[in-house]
Amino acid sequence: MYREQIEAYFETHKDEMVKDIMDLVSIRSVEEPTQPGKPFGEGPAAALDAALKLAEKHGFENIRNFDHYVGTVTLGGDDVKLGILAHLDVVPEGKGWTKCDPYQPVVIDERIYGRGSSDDKGPAVTAMYALRCIKDLNIPLKHGVRLILGTAEETGSKDIEYYFKKESAPPMVFSPDGDYPILNTEKGQLRPDLVASFGESTALPRIRSIDGGLVLNAVPPEAEATVEGLDAAAVQPTLDKAAKQTGASYEVQNIANGVHIVAKGKNAHASKPEEGNNAITALIEALLQLPLEECEGVAKLRALNQLIPHGETDGTHLGIACADEISGALTISFNIFHYTDTEFRGSFDSRVPLCGGEERLFGIMKQKAEENGLSAELILHEPPHHTPEDTDLVQTLMKIYTDYTGREAKCVSMGGGTYVHDIEGGVAFGCEFPEIDTCMHGPDEFVRICDLVVSGKMFAQAIVDLCGE
Repeated sequence: MYREQIEAYFETHKDEMVKDIMDLVSIRSVEEPTQPGKPFGEGPAAALDAALKLAEKHGFENIRNFDHYVGTVTLGGDDVKLGILAHLDVVPEGKGWTKCDPYQPVVIDERIYGRGSSDDKGPAVTAMYALRCIKDLNIPLKHGVRLILGTAEETGSKDIEYYFKKESAPPMVFSPDGDYPILNTEKGQLRPDLVASFGESTALPRIRSIDGGLVLNAVPPEAEATVEGLDAAAVQPTLDKAAKQTGASYEVQNIANGVHIVAKGKNAHASKPEEGNNAITALIEALLQLPLEECEGVAKLRALNQLIPHGETDGTHLGIACADEISGALTISFNIFHYTDTEFRGSFDSRVPLCGGEERLFGIMKQKAEENGLSAELILHEPPHHTPEDTDLVQTLMKIYTDYTGREAKCVSMGGGTYVHDIEGGVAFGCEFPEIDTCMHGPDEFVRICDLVVSGKMFAQAIVDLCGE
């Protein structure tokens, strides 16, 4: 019902929707230190203000700002049956952009390029347009629908936690922050640190520092180190050999008393580390092939390298590899590392299948670390999320997906987490199609306009089918 009107509406409003998305993408909404009235800093608050002003411009009346943690736009009354959860914050822009400045979005070949275009500002605006479509077409609703816009999904979802202390979750919820068809299973998360302390060694050659990674939920595309007691000419053959072994690239230049080395790999989302090339592990691999003077720090770095060797993303050497039919295999990614004269700390992001048991796996990892002279600290863990396929929400979305795309609708699992992770019955629905890699969390992030248009149509149809009279 109403499909022809919905189809026509989105085709007519496509250009306007693209402009609204680009306006939001132009705001750098990376979490920063708290300010009065801005719990996640200036950028996320500015993005939320802009989104709520956009809703007001488009004629919505029931708009609320929950202390700049979350904003909501409600259509069809307060008897809300369906919630759509999207986020306006983004991960840091990083390096390596070639299509545009991350916050000066452009359209090239019917793709919007810019940080947040696919994760999650494009889908968030698309969801708003789905509500706008229902409103402008005067489609009657028996139950309300609420767009819930958060500002700290990328950094732990304290925003949505705050919101749900004030408001209850609607009985049906989906988030346009994942893949199609239907993501009804999200792996659990395990975030451990491996750490070591050691005495300073002044014997040359020696590693003075290693630094890599920006955020915990992305495979690092770049890492750097300083080494004393060697020059670039002496180091280059080792780096050339390591490049063939790791697939990463290396740059070296002479500095006072030594060299500065940069390893460059490939960015990927932490839920799919096998799609990246980890610059931290590639750099460690190369450094340990240099003629370093043996010392306690180097010995512990070798132990770390043995536990998480370059290219391994399933936790085999840590003893935590596992998999099940529904949610797939465990993944682990080494995403932040800092090494000094006397200590190092490595931070990991592991996505755990239903069969895993986060605390049990950490116990195994801790024992392995201790056996190798390292320590393990548990930073965060949370259980997996699973919504049965036979729920009304899932069955409705599956039918809509097949009707609008002509593709088979099925439930799938992902390693990434969304706002629905702790919401019973919630699922992720769009906006990324299986064959498309939008470079999410990496340079040149993009979203296809055609995917957003069909997503908007499906979201609007979901509102009609679930909330309509």
